[in-house]
Amino acid sequence: MARMSEGSAQTQSPPLSGLRVIDFTHVLAGPACAYFLGLLGAEVIKVESLDRGDAMRYRGGTDSERAEAGMSTAYLTQAAGKKSIALDLESSGGKAVMRRLIETADILVENHRPETMTALGFDEAKLQEMNPLLIHCAMTGYGRKGNMENAPAYDVNIQAACGLMALTGTAETGPLRTGAPVMDYATALAAGFAITAALHQRNRTGQGSFVDVSMLETAFTLMSSTITDFLVTGHSPQPRGNAANSRSPGAGNFTCKEGTLSLGVNEEHQFRALAKVLGRSHWLTDARFADRRSRKLNSTALEALIAEALLSRTADDWETAMIENGVPAARLRSLPESLALEQTAARRYLHRDVKSGLQLPTLPFRIGEIAAHVPAFSPPRLGEHSAEVLAMLGYSAAEIRALEALGVVNEPLANRSSTATSGA
Repeated sequence: MARMSEGSAQTQSPPLSGLRVIDFTHVLAGPACAYFLGLLGAEVIKVESLDRGDAMRYRGGTDSERAEAGMSTAYLTQAAGKKSIALDLESSGGKAVMRRLIETADILVENHRPETMTALGFDEAKLQEMNPLLIHCAMTGYGRKGNMENAPAYDVNIQAACGLMALTGTAETGPLRTGAPVMDYATALAAGFAITAALHQRNRTGQGSFVDVSMLETAFTLMSSTITDFLVTGHSPQPRGNAANSRSPGAGNFTCKEGTLSLGVNEEHQFRALAKVLGRSHWLTDARFADRRSRKLNSTALEALIAEALLSRTADDWETAMIENGVPAARLRSLPESLALEQTAARRYLHRDVKSGLQLPTLPFRIGEIAAHVPAFSPPRLGEHSAEVLAMLGYSAAEIRALEALGVVNEPLANRSSTATSGA
């Protein structure tokens, strides 16, 4: 339906080019989903409220100046490549603009409570009437149906509700949330997966569909093996600190002469390689460690011996030696150290925006021969593309000025001199 997004420098047409996405979302999960779709070539139009827009513009991150200016680092992370239109959706004129956007769209991504969408007149039934081809993706804390479908929820609430927080940390520390909003970004990826499946279905049936994404169920999905074990055995999982989920004695974090090393020794050949690298080949003929069952029975003794051996060299040295010999291992790194890895640079995961100079995360995969999936342009200011989007929808310059005068739509003052005659 939609025209291809501007600014694509790819030699190969992006997989979602030609699709139009209406991003009616806020905070992290919804905006991230729309951002990912944009990185894959979709045209993304972000619909924001007139007064302050996406609340995440003003909070999140440690750069207070950017946040005060409505361009917080948390907002910038998933804002590039989108056109922003600022609308008053309480007004009849604003609703009319939104209807026209929906009628021209392939995908609507929204993360409002169902009762909010109903109050605005954009519940799933009415959206289907407006555009039978629309893929309507609704992202909520707990999903549709049930007594919690209208319950508000953020990442931290879902971490608490799903049981993950109770598993993180130790008996001494008590429950801990993860250090990053993993539920938000996992939900964004889950939604993107669902949307592309719905698009494939539309290609076969010629019909749009409603995609119902639950943050809680996304969290459950990230805990799948833990859930299965509980349901099969009845053993309620307990916090285990840095011990690996496999419960193998050679899997976990170990202190070295300098730094910490994470080992993932779970298979027989990995244990043999570990013994070789550590210079402890005699473990292979020690009855206590001769096979997996014996190692499990003597796990305390084996873990102590591994810990003792690793104290002789630095984590950096051990990581190199382990990987060279096929032992799953990684040195514990800070985020700056990890981003500075040669591997990170080789993958071109971070994209440098030419206009702003910002470095932005992209996608954890590549399709075809494309070196990296990157945004088409810089993160927009609130309402930066209002006039452009209206003109694209067929509004004349006079109609745009009238909507602005009525307070239905706005855009930054700096834009008005250059867009006042658009769509005439």
